Order: sequence, then structure tokens, then C-alpha cells
Amino acid sequence: MEKIRIAIAGVGNCASSLIQGIAYYGNKSGDHPIGLMHWEIGGYRPFDIEVVAAFDIDKRKVRKDLSRSIFELPNCTKVFCPDVPYTNVSVRMGRILDGFSPHMKNFEEKLTFVVSDEPEPTKEDVVEVLKRSGAEMLLNYLPVGSEEATAFYAECALEAGIGLINNMPVFIASNRRWAERFKERHLPIIGDDIKSQLGATIMHRVLCDLFKKRGVKVERTYQLNTGGNTDFLNMRNATRLASKKESKTEAVQSALAEKLAPENIHIGPSDYVPWQKDNKVCFLRLEGKIFGDVPIHLDVRLSVEDSPNSAGVAIDAIRCLKLALENRLGGAVIAPSAYFMKHPPKQMPDDDAYRLTEAFIAENSRVLSDQTVVMPLLASLASK
Repeated sequence: MEKIRIAIAGVGNCASSLIQGIAYYGNKSGDHPIGLMHWEIGGYRPFDIEVVAAFDIDKRKVRKDLSRSIFELPNCTKVFCPDVPYTNVSVRMGRILDGFSPHMKNFEEKLTFVVSDEPEPTKEDVVEVLKRSGAEMLLNYLPVGSEEATAFYAECALEAGIGLINNMPVFIASNRRWAERFKERHLPIIGDDIKSQLGATIMHRVLCDLFKKRGVKVERTYQLNTGGNTDFLNMRNATRLASKKESKTEAVQSALAEKLAPENIHIGPSDYVPWQKDNKVCFLRLEGKIFGDVPIHLDVRLSVEDSPNSAGVAIDAIRCLKLALENRLGGAVIAPSAYFMKHPPKQMPDDDAYRLTEAFIAENSRVLSDQTVVMPLLASLASK
């Protein structure tokens, strides 16, 4: 198979885990792959992904080969594949805009960004890099609250004629104006705000759905998260949290039988704990009533390495966007967005999103293009 050529904006912990994963699964077979939802999508395996361009603003990463930049501070995620091959991709200086929160300047250097004094690129510079690299899609891994910077890179993707995966809670795929602009250019988007493979939001949604199906009324719920990476440090600035809280809250509300009043639901980061590094600890609580209005309380604690948890989903989103590109689909890709993202253009139950994503893969895969294979599979998925 040909390679899926991707560009990355933001070489942080999530990008590090993704790039490590591409190398890690290059040494695995498809018999019993651990940690993947799909070994193969449309004939593409994890190691068929190639990063061809990358942008960051930290002086410890800019101008270094991507294979080394992913291990530079302040990245602190688990190193599960230390021998990432040399990529011959030098990380380029990106646009700063609002991608760096001023409150982070006062923190210890090893815990936060050290902004490079390299000249910032113009939009034309970034577009030229994307075109010259042959990138087919851009992955947005900018910090939460980077509204202007995300819009900048979305514009660059449009002008370069490539697809976009918006992993952050700045609303692009779920914004009608942006989605229409990509649709007009026959360019697909998957977004917004990536779910973890098994994280706080997907766990919360599953529990809410379970309560609903078992006739349990949810009266109050919260989700509190702590972590020690730059994402949590960045989110200590409350002004950058509006879209993140909206994204996570809507993802949970959509799984409830009835939406809760704002005072009865609290979803969002709780605090920054430096020694946790990339480990995220989540506390969930649901309070409700069962038969006879008898109270029930459920408390859950989840501890997981945050960035590999994200990469397990991104590696599928990349391959689904590739299928959309091959089939000249434009605008928001509905089913994969609903399955992979917290704030998709159309919220749906996770079971439905899963089945429709499997149908999307079957319908758009070159390896399953024979109608004698596709149609029975689609019929089978639709009947479930």
C-alpha cells in the first residue's frame, strides 16, 4: 500500500504517542494486535502512516528531526518505543497566536514551553510546506483554547487542498461555516475534540447509557480530572476552557435520557498535579434513583496514560480520513466524527456511531469495493 502522508501542528505528548505507535506497530502482525480498534482499515495498517511535515513553537523541538523532537521537554508521556527511526522531517517553527497561554511563562522550564525566537511563518509559508511535503491531511494538536491558531491552520489546510483532523475542542467540523468551506473544496474533516480509546468521557457516556437502558434516573453527575502534563497546566487558565467544558459536557449530556440542569452536572479538569506527568486520573460520580425512588450512587476512579489513550483513536481517524479523501468526500465526515470525537457535527449513541463507522469503512474501502462483499456487510451492520 502507498503511505498516508500526514502533517502535524503541535509536537506534544499526543503527537509523540502517535509517532511512537506508528513505529511500534511496524514490528507487529495483524493476528492479535494489542491496543488497536482496527489493525487494518481499507487495506491501510498503522505503519502505513508517514509524517511528512510538523510544526511547533518550542525551541527544544524546532529544527530537530521529528524522531528526536517527540522526546524533548516538556513532553512527558510514556516512552514505549524509544527507537523511532530517523524521519528526515525537521520540525518547523509554527505560528504562535493564542497557542501559548501567558500564565505558563512563570513556570519551571522543564514543565512548560520555551518559545523559540525563530521567525514565525506566514500563512503562505505554511501552505507551501504542506504542498511541497505532499501531505494529504493535517492533524491539529494545539493546546486547548487556541482559537486563533486553530483557525490559522484550518485556513492553511484549505489553501493547501488537504483534509483536516481536528483533535482539539475548537469547533471546526461542527461549525457549519467551516464545514461548508471544506465541502466546497471536496476536502474532508473529522472533528472536533478527540475521545480517548478508553478515557473519562467514553466511560462516562457508557455509564449514562447503562443507567438509561436499565431505567435508572440520573439526577446529578460530575467528572473531575487531574494530570501533570502541559495540557493540564495550560487549562489552569480558566479563560481557555470554555470550548473544552462545552465539548465534554455535551458529550455526556447527549448520552443521558434527559439533559440535566447546569447546576446538576459538572464536567471538566480539576487541577494540575506536576508529578502525575502524562498520567490522567479521573473521578466519576453518578447519583440517581432506581425502583421505588430508592437512591443509588456510583463512584469510579480511572487512571490512564493520557496521550497513548488518544493515539489509539487518532490512528483510526487518520485511516478513515484517507478513505474519505480517496472517495472525494467533502466536509464533515459524520460517522467517524461521532465515533472518534467528543463534539462531532452530529451526536449519536456510541453503539450507533460504531456501527455506522464500520459501514463507512466497508463502503469506502478499496479492498472491499466488490459489491458482493460490501452490500451484505452493510446490510448486516444495519440490522444490528
